[in-house]
Amino acid sequence: MGLERLLPSCLRRSYSKMSHQEVSLIDIGNKWKSKVLQGVPHSSMPAKDKKMYVLSQFPYPSGSLHIGHLRVYTITDALNRFYRLNGYYVVHPMGWDAFGLPAENAAIERQIDPAVWTAQNIAKMKEQLGTMLANFDWDREVTTCSPDYYKFTQEIFLELFKHGMAYQKNAEINWDPVDQTVLANEQVDAQGRSWRSGAVVEKRNLTQWFLGITKFAHDLEKDLDLLKDWPQNVKTMQKNWIGESHGTEIGFKLSVKGSEQLKVFTTRVETLFSVQYIALALDHPLISEFLKADPELKAFIEESKTLLNDSKRGFLLKGLSAQNPFVSEFDLPIFVAPYVLSGYGHGAVMGCPAHDERDYAFWKQNMPQISPKATIFPDKNEKSEYLVLPYTDKRGFLGLGAAEFAGMEVEAAATRISKKLEEIGRGRPVVTYKLRDWLISRQRYWGAPIPIIHCDSCGPVAVPKEDLPVLLPKVDRLATKGNPLKDMSTFVHTTCPSCGNAAKRETDTMDTFMDSSWYFFRYTDPKNSSEPFSSEVANKNLPVDLYIGGIEHAILHLLYSRFISKFLASIGKWDHTQGKGEPFKRLVTQGMVHGKTYIDPLTGRFLKSDEIEKAEGSDVFIKATGQKPLVTYEKMSKSKYNGADPDECIKLHGADATRAHILFQAPIADVLSWDESKIVGIERWLARVLNLTQTVTTMPYGFTEDNSAYPHLNKHDLKFHNEVQQLLEGITSSFKDTLSLNTVISDYMKLTKVIELGLKSNNVNLDLIMQSLKTLITTIYPVVPSVAEEASEKIRSNLKWKWTPYEWPTLQGVRESSLVKYQIVINGKMRFTHLAEKTFIEDRESAIKTLLDLPEGRKYLAGREVKNTIMKGKVVSFVVK
Repeated sequence: MGLERLLPSCLRRSYSKMSHQEVSLIDIGNKWKSKVLQGVPHSSMPAKDKKMYVLSQFPYPSGSLHIGHLRVYTITDALNRFYRLNGYYVVHPMGWDAFGLPAENAAIERQIDPAVWTAQNIAKMKEQLGTMLANFDWDREVTTCSPDYYKFTQEIFLELFKHGMAYQKNAEINWDPVDQTVLANEQVDAQGRSWRSGAVVEKRNLTQWFLGITKFAHDLEKDLDLLKDWPQNVKTMQKNWIGESHGTEIGFKLSVKGSEQLKVFTTRVETLFSVQYIALALDHPLISEFLKADPELKAFIEESKTLLNDSKRGFLLKGLSAQNPFVSEFDLPIFVAPYVLSGYGHGAVMGCPAHDERDYAFWKQNMPQISPKATIFPDKNEKSEYLVLPYTDKRGFLGLGAAEFAGMEVEAAATRISKKLEEIGRGRPVVTYKLRDWLISRQRYWGAPIPIIHCDSCGPVAVPKEDLPVLLPKVDRLATKGNPLKDMSTFVHTTCPSCGNAAKRETDTMDTFMDSSWYFFRYTDPKNSSEPFSSEVANKNLPVDLYIGGIEHAILHLLYSRFISKFLASIGKWDHTQGKGEPFKRLVTQGMVHGKTYIDPLTGRFLKSDEIEKAEGSDVFIKATGQKPLVTYEKMSKSKYNGADPDECIKLHGADATRAHILFQAPIADVLSWDESKIVGIERWLARVLNLTQTVTTMPYGFTEDNSAYPHLNKHDLKFHNEVQQLLEGITSSFKDTLSLNTVISDYMKLTKVIELGLKSNNVNLDLIMQSLKTLITTIYPVVPSVAEEASEKIRSNLKWKWTPYEWPTLQGVRESSLVKYQIVINGKMRFTHLAEKTFIEDRESAIKTLLDLPEGRKYLAGREVKNTIMKGKVVSFVVK
């Protein structure tokens, strides 16, 4: 089909003028909303390689979705639609993380049942998700506060209990005085404050329930290496939290006869000859005997509970000292110190002031009269008078004070010292972890009851499986914070399932992270009433192929989910041998959304929008003073008056424009500075797409509905075809590989422009124009489904075709052509290639700008000064500083 298929040029010119019909994106959205929410017709369950489980972290039902929700759900919905267009069986579920303190506190404030408050919020938020055109598998919906769900949360707890992974013990815990409940270590920030209420956390001793996550510590740390498609910063955060340390356990004899050796763990055994004291954690077992006879020690410990963990205060234990394994004297004083972590190692450290910053600060505060003793030096010619302390470099040589190890390099000395300790029975190599077992007890009402019955004769007994769920008693209203369950006699008093005697139910509820640690399993089999999920169904659907959510869950939710998944795999509940029980194959952490913030330059006060007046252009002024405000983008908050309501944006601009705008504003992982005024560019582009469709489909030309390739293309057709194929390849790759969805939007715009120019040129085959128009309409469907439906209806209506945009176009590739693959070299190294016209480097400035704007160009050249650019043949070489 060559030039004979072209319209006469005079006739074609009259039709190449684009239609400029008025376009109402809001009306179009309303027209197609019902159909769009149904999504692409679902593929039947195919082979494993055509399955795609796309998951967004499910929301807490607060009552309204914010702009951050709009961002993450637009991302997952676009990917869901893309994979369905490509013939995948897609799992794209939604549910509600519905238990927890916010609902309980809101219920107390409003004097309403938290179940009622939660149900109202869920209904409102489901409606909002529909307004966003998010196509979720609502037949998979789960709600964690529903008995149908927490019945199985309880069953998983009992599996943990059965396998010795759930246990009760008395422990010093983190107590939130505002929310009046226990917090896990992961829920206390570096300043010692609660992650939710912000209150300074107190230390208390309570009997609590724990899950044995530490039994999986090695696998949780090692298997991070399997997660090739996780952000490195998330893996680093988990690795640091797990805190695997390879070192030596050393036994220090005590001056009290008959006592056991005091065990200390260290990763720097080579500093043993520099030890000048031993420091114990506040709850170290050795301290208990001293507490009975020393009220000053007791007062110190009570006072220390309010100090920060890095406090360098210490309390010297009188009448007790320790012996270095290589020294005969018992000359090491023993202190009690808040900076020693009770859960790490053995809750004891060997203090080396000369070679550790914390120990140095502690020694200077508690024993300033004695100089630190250095035994490691930068070189063999030890000159301690020139040594800046503390000397913490792990390279160097041991000095004369290190006895038989003097003169040895640090690494060799560490090996020899560790071996010597083992030979004399005073040490052994060990691996330790900072990770502590997961404390899941919560002294609050709105959570899943722990399914345990306490019997005086039998101890803690599991509630029989057939008696699950242990239902949360109904309450008309919650009067105060704390745990009302312990005062509900009808709930507490029961009989022991084992012996039949009178017994009491456990009144603590579970940490809500227990609910979210397995919800992605339940999504695969949500109607199963006999078990949490069928192993067969889980094995077909899991692991999650793509998980999208905030980086704030890097440690808490993601670590707990990995633990529960590995536990379930270990008991045969699902089979993921190759992935070692890892639940999430690829993880994407989207950036936060920041709002435009106006600040009074004189007072520093945040300004409300009604205090600002907009002038012509982009200038704004403070109404009261006429001055220009400071304009920044900051985390959205009520106090800064910089929030944005997605519902309002959708009412003004339509869901399609809002979705495209939020994807276009920034790469997924970056912070997005929300500026609604820039959405006008998206609106203009969408209007162009619809007017282009109207123009092409009303031309007096006999279009063919056949999508086959065109064997005889002239040079103009070839150039046009190659440009379209390049853009299609980029769009496909952005969805499938790089997730550069902001680039997808820009490529949509480029593709629209290519078709417009091809139509106006009068020398491109019109069937090729039509084929490319259908490509455009199909590829925009994942992001702007209503506009795609409207455009495809124009094709069906004007051309009497049956075509629908539900099959992703096949890549036909670039034909032998006018295109050249240019090698892009930076400081002598070939970094990437770029396919462009042979004439690409003829316009030097345009070529440089194009290369700098490419994702690869930004990766290697952003922020760097380009000193010179050399273009020769098929090579573009940058010299950068």
